[in-house]
Amino acid sequence: MPSVTLGDAHGIAVLDFGSFLDGSARDDVARAMVDSFKRVGFVYLVNHGIPKDKIRAMFDWSKRFFAQPMEVKQQAPHPPSGTHHRGYSAPGVEKVVQHIYDKDALQEVRAKALDVKESFECGWEESKSMPNIWLPDGTLSGFKEACLDFYWVGMVIKLELILPWGGSVPVQELLDEKITRIDAHSDFGSITLLLQDDVGGLEIEDPNNPGQFLVRPSLSSFPSGASPLTWTRTRLPLQSRAPS
Repeated sequence: MPSVTLGDAHGIAVLDFGSFLDGSARDDVARAMVDSFKRVGFVYLVNHGIPKDKIRAMFDWSKRFFAQPMEVKQQAPHPPSGTHHRGYSAPGVEKVVQHIYDKDALQEVRAKALDVKESFECGWEESKSMPNIWLPDGTLSGFKEACLDFYWVGMVIKLELILPWGGSVPVQELLDEKITRIDAHSDFGSITLLLQDDVGGLEIEDPNNPGQFLVRPSLSSFPSGASPLTWTRTRLPLQSRAPS
């Protein structure tokens, strides 16, 4: 039987997840995923089941949404609450901080560099605790439907992934720490699926070589990051995603 490990991308295993989905090598894929999570906290998955045309179509919808005038995007505003993660967040609204709990220290970090990212978040349409926030009907028609369709495509893969282990930012301003785009952080959820376009941006610090960063973008694979510190009794450590 062919190996489920197809290669190595800068220290991160490239795995054939199709062998897990079709049942031909579920245990081998599971072991390889956990091994890569233990070493670097990430794994590249190919043959993951999400068609390329759906990925490209969703990136197209994303470009169309963010190309809208600010006053249009603000018609689906992210609530001021830090617990309702839905809707549109404009540049400068959010600032990622990690393990800083002193109020004065938080203010200092947030004032140091403006976070210039913008984002749109959506999820399960029937959620009562965190309802989606959409543009008004008739504005960017088809966007809502495309988001919900892609949400369920990703949800199917997410449920499968639980089973194995249970470009416009000025570079100099980033280097000078005048602005940021999602500072280094560890995710709160169990699994993060991140699809990247050809611009990329995700960086993963190599836990064995601090200061060196991994991951290059690819439409045919996605980096999958594990956040199971508690679930696995620290067997799989948290890893930091660097600025995107």
